[in-house]
Amino acid sequence: MTVDDRFAEFREQQAEREDLGTWNEIVTGPVSDWATDFSHTEPEYAQRAIEIWADLPERCPIARTERFGGAWLPTRYEDVQAIAYDTEHFSSRAIIAGNYRPPLDIAPVGGEPPISSDPPFHHDARKLLLPAFTKANVAKQAVTTEAFCHSLIDGFAGRDVVDAATEYGMHIPIRVIADMLGFPAEDSDRFKHFVEDALEGINTPLEEREAQPDQLFDYLLAQIQDHLDNPREDLTTYLLNAELYGQKLEPQHVAGTMALLLIAGIDTTWSAIGASLWHLAQHPEDRRRMVEEPAVRATAVEEFLRAYAPVTMARLVKEDIAFGGVEMKAEDWVLLPFPAANRDPERFERADEVLIDREVNRHAAFGLGIHRCVGSHLARMELRIALDVWMDRIPDFELADPAAVRWSTGQIRGPRSLPLRLR
Repeated sequence: MTVDDRFAEFREQQAEREDLGTWNEIVTGPVSDWATDFSHTEPEYAQRAIEIWADLPERCPIARTERFGGAWLPTRYEDVQAIAYDTEHFSSRAIIAGNYRPPLDIAPVGGEPPISSDPPFHHDARKLLLPAFTKANVAKQAVTTEAFCHSLIDGFAGRDVVDAATEYGMHIPIRVIADMLGFPAEDSDRFKHFVEDALEGINTPLEEREAQPDQLFDYLLAQIQDHLDNPREDLTTYLLNAELYGQKLEPQHVAGTMALLLIAGIDTTWSAIGASLWHLAQHPEDRRRMVEEPAVRATAVEEFLRAYAPVTMARLVKEDIAFGGVEMKAEDWVLLPFPAANRDPERFERADEVLIDREVNRHAAFGLGIHRCVGSHLARMELRIALDVWMDRIPDFELADPAAVRWSTGQIRGPRSLPLRLR
């Protein structure tokens, strides 16, 4: 069977596998009690997440909801860390909690390796990606990233109000990831659509939810075919040529990893850039320091990552287990809100304050355990350059309309609309 045939067959296998999964009833609507009926898909959660995380540890050991077929939400650093490291009792075969649970036979590879992979496969799948995300390789992207940030600001120069989320923050990771994967930069609108479908569309009706992966994987397979016909030096070609256990990667592995890099690599950094600018728009003292003391920018980046970490991951309980004072059942979801852990006063001094010169800052913005983000160097580079260029070019700005700021729903939290008035 040729490589082309293997990738053509993959789409049919993907559809068959989806049919074996478990779909639960869609449950939307206002939350009655965040300790017993939470929903990370509701706009209220996106707007009030920090307040909710602060309140929950005082009320319950771990929050519970019957939505999505049953899910748990720990908010203390100790609990989040323990679950993240416990691969014996918690599976990563699905990391987006919603109304669909993939079949057990998808483990240990998962749909988007290595983030969806369990040990021992995870170690080898992750190791394959490490060379592409070293500090040295990431540094090669810095010059073009800086130039692109300047070009974005040039594009809205002279305007009074700019949406920093959709006109600045969003485009930076899209360009970087597209360049790394060798995808056309002009497909940026498609990438945005894929991200929103995967991460914010988990409560859509069944027929729509089933169709969403088809659009993404049809696009990825077209890019794979193009790379097979026209090999070049990029991450897609690297994955197509990579070997694991003496064989070329399975089509599911290649396409799943590409999906992971495209979706996670865009939304997380987009959110981090937007949240950082949202903070600076409301804190003139921090803006002044970052302009007058450029040396503080390095610690500021880490503090923004701690205070406004965008990522919450999910696990599936492998078997009934007593954990943290609650009884979890097999196939329950467990959400791991790393941003909540980052605000635990038992772990961080003055945890509820944003201190841009915080020196000791072992935050969990990039996750904990074996699934710690492989692209952390890349994300840091993008966030640092995005803020450097913005602060050098636009040192004075404020929220144009605080009520117009809209935060994303789901497991990646960041501003999706961020109108800023430029002075």
